Amino acid sequence: MISDIINSKDIKKVDPVFGQLSFDNHEQVVFCNDKDTGLKAIIGIHNTVLGPALGGTRMWQYNNEWEALNDVLRLSRGMTFKAAITGLNLGGGKAVIIGDAKTQKTPELMKRFGEFVHSLSGKYITAEDVGMETSDMDLVREVTPYVTGISESKGGAGNPSPITAYGVYMGMKAAAKYKFGSDILEGKKVVVQGIGHVGETLVEHLTNEGAKVLITDINEERLQAVSSKYGAEIYKGHDIYSESMDIYAPCALGATVNDDTVYKLKAEVIAGAANNQLAIEDKHGAILQQRGIVYAPDFLINAGGIINVYAELEGYGRQEINRKTENIYNTTLEILENATANSITTNQAALNIARERIATRKKENSK
Repeated sequence: MISDIINSKDIKKVDPVFGQLSFDNHEQVVFCNDKDTGLKAIIGIHNTVLGPALGGTRMWQYNNEWEALNDVLRLSRGMTFKAAITGLNLGGGKAVIIGDAKTQKTPELMKRFGEFVHSLSGKYITAEDVGMETSDMDLVREVTPYVTGISESKGGAGNPSPITAYGVYMGMKAAAKYKFGSDILEGKKVVVQGIGHVGETLVEHLTNEGAKVLITDINEERLQAVSSKYGAEIYKGHDIYSESMDIYAPCALGATVNDDTVYKLKAEVIAGAANNQLAIEDKHGAILQQRGIVYAPDFLINAGGIINVYAELEGYGRQEINRKTENIYNTTLEILENATANSITTNQAALNIARERIATRKKENSK
């Protein structure tokens, strides 16, 4: 039997976790399986130097388990830097549930997932992400206290999406200030790709300021509803990346800035809510820099959500949530200026600050 495995054509998959390109010295990766509920989930804990790993749970119909593993590794890593650069005493973690949220998500499945979260004794704290609702977090809360983003009626901070969108809006205005000399978005053509909870709220902010908003999404029903509500134009073409625009706001899944899109993208600024927007950080960040496209690091400007749920752990109110989220504007400007001054990409400038904070805390903890 051993020889059969060694001679298998799948030998390249012998190291399914440590051998992944997205593995970045993660502390722990937990695979969760429950036959009765159909739960198949992966929890990735990247780093807990600054505090417990906090990050949302995403439910998605991945093509295979390798794709799910890659996603949770990339997402959990991003959460580490998101918390660090925002000044929160949290580490980075994330969870993915493999399945269709519309047809396979049940109360029993969510509670069983909550039990797996509880078994980690607070090292990982979950929250809402793609495919999840506040009501799902309420179900998880029935079996574990290690969850945030529960309903306000139950003492939580509620849906983090509006605050996430506000943070992205602040970061976008800062990037516009840096690129155009003014943070006024009136008259600017902004393409919002993905109009879920966060994307829709971003469309609302942009519309209220008078921006020319173009929307695209795989859900035609959502497109029609958001277009009717805010007067946003629906993109009817076949290649959104070749569309001339001032600002590109990716708000769906990640890696939309990749080998296929990075050279044809006709935008002056990239500022959106999606995680891991650069398929290959160093490579695509450098190409954007060479092309003069200002990239507002995603893990910085989409940090409003984690600020919102962190409020439940620290006990601060709406006023402080808004203050911390508005400060994303100042931090974004600082990072963009730092990148130019040091001739590095904006993504690298943001990572340097986040890593420095983690390294400093690690040194303090070792004393």
